[in-house]
Amino acid sequence: MVEKWLKVSLLLCTFGFFRELRPSEPFVTEYLSGDYRNITSDQINKEVYPFGTYSVLAQLVIVFLVTDLLRYKPIIVLSAIAGIILFAILLWTRSVLELQIGQIFFGTFMAAEVAYYTYIYTKVNRDRYQIVTGHTRAAILTGKFLGGVLAQTLISLDAMDFRGLHFISFGTQIISLPISLMLPKVPRSLYFYASSENKEQGQNTMQIADAPPTPTADPPKFSLTNAGRLLCSHFISSYTNPIVVQWSVWWALATCGQLQVISYIQFLWKEVAPNNFSVYNGGVEAVATLLGALGAISAGMLNSNKRRTRYMLFNSTCMAVLGVLLLVSSRTDEVWLTYISYAVFSGIFFFIITVAGAIVAENVVDDSFGLVFGINTLAALILQTILTIVVVTDNGFGMNPRDQYLTYGFYFLSIAAVFFLVQLLIKLFKKS
Repeated sequence: MVEKWLKVSLLLCTFGFFRELRPSEPFVTEYLSGDYRNITSDQINKEVYPFGTYSVLAQLVIVFLVTDLLRYKPIIVLSAIAGIILFAILLWTRSVLELQIGQIFFGTFMAAEVAYYTYIYTKVNRDRYQIVTGHTRAAILTGKFLGGVLAQTLISLDAMDFRGLHFISFGTQIISLPISLMLPKVPRSLYFYASSENKEQGQNTMQIADAPPTPTADPPKFSLTNAGRLLCSHFISSYTNPIVVQWSVWWALATCGQLQVISYIQFLWKEVAPNNFSVYNGGVEAVATLLGALGAISAGMLNSNKRRTRYMLFNSTCMAVLGVLLLVSSRTDEVWLTYISYAVFSGIFFFIITVAGAIVAENVVDDSFGLVFGINTLAALILQTILTIVVVTDNGFGMNPRDQYLTYGFYFLSIAAVFFLVQLLIKLFKKS
């Protein structure tokens, strides 16, 4: 008989799979700048996509605050609804302004990932954190893989145009909605309905699915004051832990860079490709996400928390490799080399980010991973917004795609160098 925690994990992963099964994604830049609209690639790059970055950042703050209050599941349902509206706008609008409005729903769609990634931690015991971290990441990457395969097959066979791919993505978002409604409710919020016992302890207030409910003499009541105290307690407990701080900073910096790389990679492919028309994006995304899924699953099988120092050195080495791959992509005239570099980049990144996420989860106080994950994601998006303004928009340097990826390459190399230096200083300090 399948254990209850595994059933919940499989249901959440099914939602994540359909949510990410978007065959339109690899060719969205070609579609938005194509014949259906009278909009240039440069307008999409500098006026539409940056607006999406700002929207995600603004809405993450709101979503982060209400996710616990609404007990996770409503935010996951909201994510599905936002996805449906987003693809409706992409399919049936034409102007830049309408696309910018669509980016508001894109912001909701992406900001709600906080609930998706943290919901499962309210339903399993701490000793299963590493494996469910691998499950949730592998599910969305598998959806992306099949989306890429489907997109490339349909485009290569000339069976469907770019707009047709968006109809499929629209359909998968509709499928994800009833699945999200089937997710079990989280019995009560962690912070806003904490019982007196939990307020005193400042931890472990969420009902774990595997354990029987424990009766309390003092039923939990809504309280902003108690929520603030418990949030403050969890924040201090988590971010006074040097392990959590170190890995959270690494996670935020790495995530910022990866978000920027995947957001604008199609512009680089378009510039490097013959006749500025990249036709194998779907296949590349499929390979990249397959490697990413394998990386996430492999990382989920490790017990990396026991060898944190070794894995920090390994992760930082991988960051340097990612930087080199981006530098090569920014200078080459061979589109196939940029494709290969991107696929390898994805495989490496999702391995090391899963390791980092699991280590953070295992070192925070009970049930506060949602808080820490939200803060770390917010930090990553603030950094990404700054990077977008400086590198992409005309308010900054307004770089072309090649120079953008040259900058991102040095960004990853700089992170690697900083964390190598930190590890060296820690060793020297311990010896002294």
